[in-house]
Amino acid sequence: MATNFVDRVILHVSAGDGGHGVASVKREKFKPLGGPDGGNGGKGGSVVLRVDPQQTTLLDFHHHPHRKAANGKPGAGDERNGGDGADLILGVPEGTVVKATDGTILADLVGAGTEHVIARGGRGGLGNKALASPKRKAPGFALLGEPGESLEVVLELKTLADVGLVGFPSAGKSSLVSVLSAARPKIADYPFTTLVPNLGVVTAGDARFTIADVPGLIPGAHEGKGLGLEFLRHIERCSVLVHVIDCATLEPGRDPLSDLDALERELSLYVPDADLGGRPLAERTRIVVLNKADVPEARELAEFVRPDLEARGLEVHIVSAVARTGLRELSFSLARHVAAARAALPEIVRTRIVLRPKAVDDSGFEVRREQTPEGTAYRIVGEKPTRWVRQTDFSNDEAVGYLADRLTKLGVEEALYKAGAVAGDTVLIGPAEDAVVFDWEPTLSPGAELLAGPRGTDLRLDTSSRPTRDEKRERQKERYAARAATQAELDAERRAGHWATARDDD
Repeated sequence: MATNFVDRVILHVSAGDGGHGVASVKREKFKPLGGPDGGNGGKGGSVVLRVDPQQTTLLDFHHHPHRKAANGKPGAGDERNGGDGADLILGVPEGTVVKATDGTILADLVGAGTEHVIARGGRGGLGNKALASPKRKAPGFALLGEPGESLEVVLELKTLADVGLVGFPSAGKSSLVSVLSAARPKIADYPFTTLVPNLGVVTAGDARFTIADVPGLIPGAHEGKGLGLEFLRHIERCSVLVHVIDCATLEPGRDPLSDLDALERELSLYVPDADLGGRPLAERTRIVVLNKADVPEARELAEFVRPDLEARGLEVHIVSAVARTGLRELSFSLARHVAAARAALPEIVRTRIVLRPKAVDDSGFEVRREQTPEGTAYRIVGEKPTRWVRQTDFSNDEAVGYLADRLTKLGVEEALYKAGAVAGDTVLIGPAEDAVVFDWEPTLSPGAELLAGPRGTDLRLDTSSRPTRDEKRERQKERYAARAATQAELDAERRAGHWATARDDD
């Protein structure tokens, strides 16, 4: 039967876009000077991962890998702001590790209720009411909402347990968990019966700890053979590893010492995530359990190899999950090692809030000179210029002029002059994958609010001009001269006999 346990998925998330601001002017009878009253757009919803104790698998994300938060509502007239988009809360099991596609760990979610904002929603655009100033009394434009973040992450579930059982397939790990705890994993006499991790809570006196039964491994598990990676991934958080050795196996070439050596080799070759703060698996506390002692030959073999194992510095227990012998001593021994591991954990220190003031020489942007196939280009990289460009409605000339004034005030044009840019050069604003391309024209007269013109226009961008009387006369003279030249050419061709009129035929 296929399992529904999923411990690794690729999740595509998109935060909500911010709502657009609105350009509106109050118009009411008998109230002439109403002024701008456009509201702001709402903030887009964010995508949040939250640890849910009721979740035990990532199966839901496997079936629905694309998730998107709600967008913010646009503003409206009469100073009505748009509503914020609702955050999308995604419940994940405890022990979920969030990674980028390149393997970088973004978050390690441990503890019920722990949250991590994986994608932030876009800001809402300002309406013309918020853009009004003593100089720009009635803006004819509004700012657009910013798009929300979109990214692809990998969710990986790493089982949270104090003790992990390590062994070959059919070594009796599931049977051992079933008699030590109340867990009831599937038990059968064929290899790879356990396909999903099973957790059980063990009580030894006043101590309680969690034990994990994970899929068995075979030689080459660190390279992914069998269920190797699925096995090894779930014991990265375990502080105590128990080698479960089958002393009653009938497979040729199998004995307790060779099985232990093979297990130790696989543990030493597996490289856990260093960012999780775990030690290498081969350096953790290890206990050897010689299982299936209810078989007489297995009991004799276990007693025979026990001195050799203890000579290696390993603690050895001879148990039988079927006969339930040696389990009490094993459970108290595990409780002692778990208590020691918990006591050795470093004390959790609350993270201090560090305030980093802005440097006095930080302009907020950087101008880079780049060589492109079309020639030299200048790229402007910075949070403010990139955000301002995304907020600009380029179909509105007044909004474009407002952007030019903001960039000039920030010092972008001066920096372009220092970098060697001239009028007509290509200027890119934003990151390489999502940049806006401009043909740079230096601003000659800043302050569009001082220029009289209809709302939504900027006289600096108005290329239309009415011809003067003298220009009209010159164009008329040019038309007369062209007509006379054409008539003279036709007369010359007629006299040369190239063509004739009806009058000439008479």
